[in-house]
Amino acid sequence: MEFPIATALLAAFLIILQQGLMFTAGMHRAKTGIGVGVADDQHLERKVRRHGNLAENAAILILVLAIVELGGAPTAVVASFAIAFAAARVMHAVGFGHLDGSHNPGGGKFWIAMRASGATVTGVGGIGLGLYLVYFLLTNM
Repeated sequence: MEFPIATALLAAFLIILQQGLMFTAGMHRAKTGIGVGVADDQHLERKVRRHGNLAENAAILILVLAIVELGGAPTAVVASFAIAFAAARVMHAVGFGHLDGSHNPGGGKFWIAMRASGATVTGVGGIGLGLYLVYFLLTNM
């Protein structure tokens, strides 16, 4: 069994992104004195949600991707899922980087498109990875 290099690279990227998003929320909390919750602060709310959304999605994807890679799936397949997920999470974070991407659906179509694209690629990629794992198991058992 070989070390899951593609999954490890994605995990390294995601932990750096995760911590960066955490720091932006934490710095906002320090600046405003809001220790818990968001206190109707839309800027803090979106920072907390973009951090939380990554946390909600990253762990399960990394786990399933590692299973696929450790099972011997082709490197191109594993790398494709990893790259798509990394790009999706960056798009989502960028989209949530502006109030127009979260609290002003009538404004800034760029921000909305980035957030929606990131969420869509995350969801479709996750479903695709799950289906690929089922296919891989059924054809390699």
